[in-house]
Amino acid sequence: MDCRLLIDNEDVPASNGATFERRNPMTRYVATRAAAATVADAKAAADSARKAFPAWSSLGPTARRSLLLHAADELDKRTPAFIDAMVEETGATAPWAGFNVMLAANMLREAAALTTRVAGQVIPSDRPGSLAMSIRQPAGVVLGIAPWNAPVILGVRAIATPLACGNTVILKASEVCPTTHRLIGEAMRAGGLPPGVVNVITNAPSDASTIVETLISHPAVRRINFTGSTRIGKVVAAAAARELKPVLLELGGKAPLLVLDDADLDQAVNAAVFGAFMNQGQICMSTERIVVHESVADAFVYKLGTKARSLPAGDPRGKVVLGSLIGPESISRIQRLLDDAASKGADLVLRGEVNGTVMAATVVDRVTPGMAIYKEESFGPVVCVMRVKDDDEAVHVANDSEYGLSSAVHSRDIPRALKVAARIEAGMCHINGPTVHDEAQMPFGGMKASGYGRFGGDAGIAEFTDLRWITVATEPVHYPF
Repeated sequence: MDCRLLIDNEDVPASNGATFERRNPMTRYVATRAAAATVADAKAAADSARKAFPAWSSLGPTARRSLLLHAADELDKRTPAFIDAMVEETGATAPWAGFNVMLAANMLREAAALTTRVAGQVIPSDRPGSLAMSIRQPAGVVLGIAPWNAPVILGVRAIATPLACGNTVILKASEVCPTTHRLIGEAMRAGGLPPGVVNVITNAPSDASTIVETLISHPAVRRINFTGSTRIGKVVAAAAARELKPVLLELGGKAPLLVLDDADLDQAVNAAVFGAFMNQGQICMSTERIVVHESVADAFVYKLGTKARSLPAGDPRGKVVLGSLIGPESISRIQRLLDDAASKGADLVLRGEVNGTVMAATVVDRVTPGMAIYKEESFGPVVCVMRVKDDDEAVHVANDSEYGLSSAVHSRDIPRALKVAARIEAGMCHINGPTVHDEAQMPFGGMKASGYGRFGGDAGIAEFTDLRWITVATEPVHYPF
């Protein structure tokens, strides 16, 4: 696949003609040859977005809604192309790729519904003859930096609400999936969005920091959102702080799923398996830790191992649940974590077979704080079990992590589960459900090292608009001098 930059609704090569290659993680064949943007290209994208901002921001909400709905339909039409691109660039399975497109299209539709909810309020004033209002206005150009693991969902999320609020956008594509992210821009253009409203930049891996810093420092860029690792999120946050620009960060996770002693074990196992092994465990919300009451732990682990063992793994182009990991470095990192855990007393209930970049489901029981996997994000098809004596210890173990994105609690006693959920330090908690759960209208985001700010719904509107105070004197103002 050949992939060009999308600037001002035009397909353009890098200004110096440079390209870079992305190889299929399994076959190592070239999946994409993409334009490697220069600093001049990044500036051109920001300039294009700045030029388009006045007209787009002043467009009525019904017109913006109509265009976003058309773009959602165009995204749906490109489902086969998205599936091909994701399978080739990231090793994803076709069902995961198709789900990405479906949810992303619905995110655009939900964003379209927000256009008439960018509102303010009249506020009572102590000043006689003063009409006081708060209003929300588009911020300007928004830079969205999206990752590879759920590329259509997270690429669209990076731009959908900003567009609904009247901002123009730049999508900085992942170096791992440039064609996948470029297809988002094509759908937006086909949906009728005017030139400059959506721009897509691809860059060589070695140029990433320079391109990102150029975009963040550009005077037209007024908001930044980044989804990715905590390590890179800190770099993005520091660059934004130097420019005094707000940034929304959705970063790493080590999601706990708590199984209390009265839980429906079959339901909990199904939720855990889905959360741990969807997309090979390469989701920020993936269930990495299962904190289970010791009185039901043996039965739970047996059921978990049995279910995990049944999941087919192999070439993502086939009928499998587990496809390829993003690269061999992921296999090496996971093997290191497993070897360390085994050497320190963990029970490898199921150590999935490795074939190239495909790894079958793996279950590790009796994980303790001295093991690296207790703290480190595995980001693979591995789930750990920690056994606890009571609810207090379960909450302690759940919170004993630098991360705080998603979580879950399983119990038949809903009031009890709600009390436990309230004590978990995570931006999201799902009772009797999986840790992997996303809906466009919900306030999605984390705590601690999982980031700050919220995508989705009214929370998203607050992130991508400026709140202003406006007054109108309705009668002559009296001054002391």
